[in-house]
Amino acid sequence: MGSDEQHMVMIPFMAQGHIRPFLALAKRIHERTNFTITIANTPLNIQYLKSATSTSSGIHFAELPFNSTQHGLPPNTENTEKLTISDMPKLFHSSKSLEPHLHRLVSEITSRQGKPPLCIISDVFLGWVANVAKSLGTKNITYATGGAYGTLAYVSLWLNLPHRKTDSDEFWVPGFPENYRFQPTQLHRVLRAADGTDIWSNFFQTQIAISIRSDGWLCNSVEEIEPLGFELLRKYINLPVWPIGPVLVTDSKHIKHKVETEKFIEWLNLKEPKSVLFICFGSQNTISASQMMALAEGLELSGKSFIWVVRPPVGFDINGEFRAEWLPEGFEQRMGETNKGLLVRNWAPQLEILSHRSTGAFLSHCGWNSVLESLSRGVPIIGWPLAAEQAYNSKILMEEMGVNVELTRTVESVISGEKVKNVIELVMGSEGKGKEMKEKANENAEQIRKATMEDGEEKGSSLRAMDDFVGTILSSTC
Repeated sequence: MGSDEQHMVMIPFMAQGHIRPFLALAKRIHERTNFTITIANTPLNIQYLKSATSTSSGIHFAELPFNSTQHGLPPNTENTEKLTISDMPKLFHSSKSLEPHLHRLVSEITSRQGKPPLCIISDVFLGWVANVAKSLGTKNITYATGGAYGTLAYVSLWLNLPHRKTDSDEFWVPGFPENYRFQPTQLHRVLRAADGTDIWSNFFQTQIAISIRSDGWLCNSVEEIEPLGFELLRKYINLPVWPIGPVLVTDSKHIKHKVETEKFIEWLNLKEPKSVLFICFGSQNTISASQMMALAEGLELSGKSFIWVVRPPVGFDINGEFRAEWLPEGFEQRMGETNKGLLVRNWAPQLEILSHRSTGAFLSHCGWNSVLESLSRGVPIIGWPLAAEQAYNSKILMEEMGVNVELTRTVESVISGEKVKNVIELVMGSEGKGKEMKEKANENAEQIRKATMEDGEEKGSSLRAMDDFVGTILSSTC
């Protein structure tokens, strides 16, 4: 399908959790179609993307001029990494300054090949891309890097701010069935405080409203694992939605960390099947110092083996040095001596750990990339959502899929070692709830596997969706 002359342009939002799934999608589309893909972004983000891909891949990169200091940001700040919450809105609003540069890039591609690109695939936060696409005679497709259910919740909450209309502990979110209830504690504090006139509302409401009028959406999920989410999302935005997931992000660090990866595998090889808990809150999240202490106490009380990716707690530089005082006295030493726990600084080979037979559960922030990696390996989840749409991912994993028990949510919650121990024992138990969750996680893994399988004429649902998307885009340019 396709020819070398066909061209697509992509522009992700400036955050690793968006940039990396866009690169993975570019690779997937190129492999399936041989189309040329150009990913456009700010210079430092393009440098990162180039380092994470091979040069001969048919994927090109275009730098869009950007100067962070013109937007009140520290020098050389081009993504959310290392940004404080107070600087975050400046970065979001600064993304709008890329519009004339993207327009120029797409114009150049159009004159060079004598026709506009097939489409511009853009982030849900970059609604302004629709103006560029329309003015240059091409299609604009929105790529939702989250799941259908979590994306719908996030979009509808920002557009409608339903929690502002009630004093109740529960409220209804437009787009969901009437009996579905959300809670204020599932909202990040920025969204909880939003009133439609603040700097965050001003950005999200404007950009999302334009994105839901694009020419269609791609969604990094699988129809069979969240049928309700897709049904509701399609109804709400009234556009074609193609479930093309899982587009799993392979970490470029794996090459540099090959030796470390082998150490993890050797340690896991010594453990019984399904006996190890993996703990990781993603690359940009952490918990409070008191929560960290309670988590460590609960782990020790449970007696379970674990791998824990530790980062400094809230209030400290997340990429800074980790200090022993943030854990119970002698904790790391005891875990090392008994070989019960591995405490790892900053990074671990997540997919390899989740793929290992000894891994029995994943204590996760429920970021969608992590959810897909866990479910694709049949590993049940202990949820601790912290930001973005993570609480809504946690909600569907509990209520619709039955593969998650939520330990707590946000960095504001108070938690005890006893609660940690009880939840770990419940989820990792071989009977009752634990057994049921493992079975359901395995069912999800099988559905995900089938969705991406190709056996002669038989194609899985995600491959069919990708082919349908490509066919739709090609036929619209005839």
